[in-house]
Amino acid sequence: MNQHLRHCAAAAGLLLATMTASAATYTTILTGPQESPPNTSPGIGAAVVAFDAATHILQVDVAFSGLLGPSTASHIHCCTATPDAGTAGIATETPTFGGFPLGVMHGAYSNTYNTSLASSWNPAFLSSHGGTTAGAEAAFGAGLAGGEAYLNIHSDKYPGGEIRGFLMAAPVPEPAMLGMLGLGVPAVLLMARRRRKQA
Repeated sequence: MNQHLRHCAAAAGLLLATMTASAATYTTILTGPQESPPNTSPGIGAAVVAFDAATHILQVDVAFSGLLGPSTASHIHCCTATPDAGTAGIATETPTFGGFPLGVMHGAYSNTYNTSLASSWNPAFLSSHGGTTAGAEAAFGAGLAGGEAYLNIHSDKYPGGEIRGFLMAAPVPEPAMLGMLGLGVPAVLLMARRRRKQA
């Protein structure tokens, strides 16, 4: 197992220890045709996002490859007017997730945010939801649960977003499965890429 995957697995283990029964997990596959407007990028990605407003934890795990241009930013947008459609402003940290791999066409990312800190949010999202982190958490949680939040990756070829996917609720994982969370994102990405090649 390479070092990045070890870090992902360790982060997932810590996540299990701190998240409560109120935690929810969301997953998505990111593609160009799901962007707005749709594009023909062969890029693909997979993401697992876990959010627990009770403990103020947002865990983001992403793996991607095949972008047509070097990555310039990634974040979660919320909340669209219609589930699984449309566009929305950036909800999470701007101008990009801290430490997200930039200037590359493939990579992996894992980070945990404390959503009780204003720095975890886009100031505009915070302001539009009462100016408090509690308001931002409530709106973000509702958007995730309603299928109105998406994660995307921007590139210099597609500044508005090269690949994206709407985050959908995942079944509550068993404790042993949660420990595999960090390993699951790259595996899902690999399977999705193989499926696309066979189609």
